[in-house]
Amino acid sequence: MKPRARAALFMLAGGLAAISLGPLLIPVPPLRGTFAPKELADADAEFIEIMGRQIHVKKAGQGNPVFVLLHGFAASVYSWHVVMQPFSQLGTVIAYDRVGFGLSERPLAWSGQNPYSAEAQVETLMGLLEHFGVDRAILVGNSAGGMVSMQAALAHPEKVVALILVDAAVYVGSRTPAWLKPVLFTPQMRHLGPLISRQLVRFGPDLIKLAWHDPSQLPAEMIELYRRPFLVHNWDRALWEFTMASRPSNLTDHLQEFSLPVLVITGDDDRIVPTRDSIRLARELPNASLVVIKNAGHLPHEENPQVFMQEVKDFVQKLEIEI
Repeated sequence: MKPRARAALFMLAGGLAAISLGPLLIPVPPLRGTFAPKELADADAEFIEIMGRQIHVKKAGQGNPVFVLLHGFAASVYSWHVVMQPFSQLGTVIAYDRVGFGLSERPLAWSGQNPYSAEAQVETLMGLLEHFGVDRAILVGNSAGGMVSMQAALAHPEKVVALILVDAAVYVGSRTPAWLKPVLFTPQMRHLGPLISRQLVRFGPDLIKLAWHDPSQLPAEMIELYRRPFLVHNWDRALWEFTMASRPSNLTDHLQEFSLPVLVITGDDDRIVPTRDSIRLARELPNASLVVIKNAGHLPHEENPQVFMQEVKDFVQKLEIEI
């Protein structure tokens, strides 16, 4: 081999090594000032073991119907705190933190099914119903929680009375470019993933404000409630595991299979899941009704809870089925 060719080969090899090893040399300092979930929980919180993991739950009310509330991405049970008491006046209400969020356990190692996968999310929900002896429930899902609710209804239709989909992210799907997906699973990205996750704390308040139609009305305590789960041990690594486990839901291929009653609720100014998506969803589901709440964004149950709950009450009263 000629000297120039040999030199070029060595330079190429060096460049590839730098690309491969460089990210692994970037330090990822441990999180500081974090706590065990139970140290951050409210007095009325429960921690229930489901599928071998501790799930953070809040429960109120009694009797039927039973409502199970599923929050969206990077949210927690605190997203529902304004409507928990009104829901409890209608029956039993159960809100819980989905695995990867809130104060529920964040596994970093496991055998078998990935606990952050969509399938595991559904099975955790079913385990929750079994724990409380719930035969059938009305699932109330916001954003990504709406997708989990729909997936549960498809997998276990005998367990779901009706769906209330609040700005459900059905048409958003996975926005990760196909070419980028293999990169996510490399050792380099697994190493750097926690640093990427930590950016959510930096931009979190802006994202919450984006979710509201009128951010000036956003209570300061709500921002603090959203920040609380980011004080849990290893939240950054768990969030990256959740990101890597995400897949397109393909729910749009199954919309005609939803024969159960569905209430689709959206704010008229949703800038995260566009309002038009919820209007489309209500149109494409066989047995759905639509409510567009004025002067509300992606979280109408937080921003306009009185109107939200009145629509829920009207919907439940019209259900001509045994709960």
